Amino acid sequence: MTTTSLAHLLAPAAADMASVNSLIEQRLHSAVPTVDQMSSYIIHGGGKRLRPVMAVLAARACGYRGSQHCLLAAIVEFIHTATLLHDDVVDESSLRRGQATANSRFGNGLSVLVGDFLYSRSFQMMVELGSPAVMDVLATATNQISEGEVLQYLNRRNPLATPEQCLAIARSKTATLFEAVARCGALISGQEPTVQDALADYGLHFGLAYQLVDDLLDYRGDAARIGKNLGDDLADGSPTLPLVYAMQQGTQVQADLLRAAISGDGVPDLGAVAAAIESTGAIAYTAALAQTYVDRAQAALAGLPDSSAREALLGLARFAVSRDF
Repeated sequence: MTTTSLAHLLAPAAADMASVNSLIEQRLHSAVPTVDQMSSYIIHGGGKRLRPVMAVLAARACGYRGSQHCLLAAIVEFIHTATLLHDDVVDESSLRRGQATANSRFGNGLSVLVGDFLYSRSFQMMVELGSPAVMDVLATATNQISEGEVLQYLNRRNPLATPEQCLAIARSKTATLFEAVARCGALISGQEPTVQDALADYGLHFGLAYQLVDDLLDYRGDAARIGKNLGDDLADGSPTLPLVYAMQQGTQVQADLLRAAISGDGVPDLGAVAAAIESTGAIAYTAALAQTYVDRAQAALAGLPDSSAREALLGLARFAVSRDF
């Protein structure tokens, strides 16, 4: 799916997202110019804004007619951006969304501190939102994301990582925030717990599918399209489902190659690693699992009334597995 077709898909959220983007600009402001500069650099770095879009669409799909969903969307974008700043420092990443990472341009120290600024600003905005229930959901999600980051770090260079561990990391690091965003869209709309749970189920399974496709693109994507270096996960020593599945299903020679690559024994041959992952069926297996999660995400919306927002959420789920960026 192209950037143009994604924009067409998300047209029902366009007016709301214009308000969200304006709000983000306002709330980025700090009395410290460097904070302004760095925050703006990462926020305007070409992201797809899927989390704030999901907040907007989830609320609209529940019939919401107020304006708090825009504040919710901005909060979520700040939380997500803070995680990216910290993530890139830990992973020593040099490229994100096709441009130099903040840590490679401004240094690790400032990246961590500005990430802290964005986290704290998001919590200021949560207080402004005035919903203890939303604050509880987002605070819990933020904590779970941090746990996922620790779990991923502890599994770096681990040739014995399991598929279950990979999925646990994907859930904590990625799917948890989508789950929280969709639930909060229902919460601010005053929906019953059953509807809140349905939207949360949508967000959770969307997030799992999205992360699995991200893992696939690390081995078969186009660096110019995905905006990061291919093989970054491997270079970081991060075990992902395609790699772990291939280690379990491959021949002894293939398993030894992949274990050496993830362990950091020498410079990995990305071409040989990608070939092993492909030949063991790991790509097909991961893609099929991602599609299963998308099917579950779409099924979770069955009880919502027909609307352009609901259709956009269904299309967003399709995008999760059809994208190449």
